[in-house]
Amino acid sequence: MDEAARKQDSRPGDSELVAVSAAYEGDSADIAQGRALARDFLERLQAVHGLPVSARALGTVQLVVSELLTNAIRHAPGPCLLDLALLRGSITVTVWDSASVLFVGRNADPGRVGQHGLEIVMAVSQSFEVHREPVGKRTTASVMLADDPGGDVTGRHP
Repeated sequence: MDEAARKQDSRPGDSELVAVSAAYEGDSADIAQGRALARDFLERLQAVHGLPVSARALGTVQLVVSELLTNAIRHAPGPCLLDLALLRGSITVTVWDSASVLFVGRNADPGRVGQHGLEIVMAVSQSFEVHREPVGKRTTASVMLADDPGGDVTGRHP
């Protein structure tokens, strides 16, 4: 009976890939569309699969999507791709763009106006990577879905 109950469980296992992707033309309206895609994806994970998605995670994933798409649209000509995937309790946000120049986070400077997006993404993400591709680059950040009972982010890597 336990085996049958596990098979009917709608929660995805670690080996199952639950993901969504979108291609964008590269204009500023795409940023809002990317945030909406992220919100809808997380709401479906919670409603359909019963996965806990904290309010912090919902806002943080949308923020990461917004910042990564903004960088892609500002600094790379042409289209960009957004991939969102559930992986071991985290949402992986990946943005591909056509520019081969790798992003470099800058040192914090409270006097600088703007250009804090990567600092923010790195501060709120469990991991952050940028890889050059044969064409362009792929930027990936990971955000934990659930908070622990004390309200701390679970799985935070030092």
